[in-house]
Amino acid sequence: MARGLENSGQRFLWVVRNPPEHQSNSAEPDLGSLLPEGFLERTRERGFVVKNWAPQSEVLRHPSIEGFAMHCGWNSALEGIASGVPMICWPLYAEQRMNKVLMVEEMKVGVVMEGYEEELVKAEEVETKVRLVMASDEGEELRQRVMVAKEMAVDALKTGASSDVAFDEFLTDLQKSRTSTEKRAT
Repeated sequence: MARGLENSGQRFLWVVRNPPEHQSNSAEPDLGSLLPEGFLERTRERGFVVKNWAPQSEVLRHPSIEGFAMHCGWNSALEGIASGVPMICWPLYAEQRMNKVLMVEEMKVGVVMEGYEEELVKAEEVETKVRLVMASDEGEELRQRVMVAKEMAVDALKTGASSDVAFDEFLTDLQKSRTSTEKRAT
């Protein structure tokens, strides 16, 4: 990931955590042991590495964000869409692979990191996909499609729209179920 980000020449914010095999007594990752030698110095003018955590939805809403590399968890996918940010999909587990299909193949608001299935994504692939999303005509098309999806999501949340109606129906069903359970208990 580090070499691909560096070689892309693009600006980035990267949240780095300890991988499972590097767990230690310290909660903070040792960037010196995880990143290539000199990486932080070579990228300091255009990259920012954060240890452990950043406020993801707040970061995604910032106007300078042009792409979002993610593992395709559902909450992250929704945050990416709601923020209008194209996604670089790198699924790892279970439903993340299905979410990748939705983002890349159906909605066409993201691209996939080739090699993820073999658990070996090369630096060249990271570089290629970062450049594609952030500095190409195809990336601009992704941005336009994700903005359409964002507007659809915003519309669905309005009073009387599909999400509002579905939530009201859920609450009604929940109340009916609760009332039915209480009647059986008495």
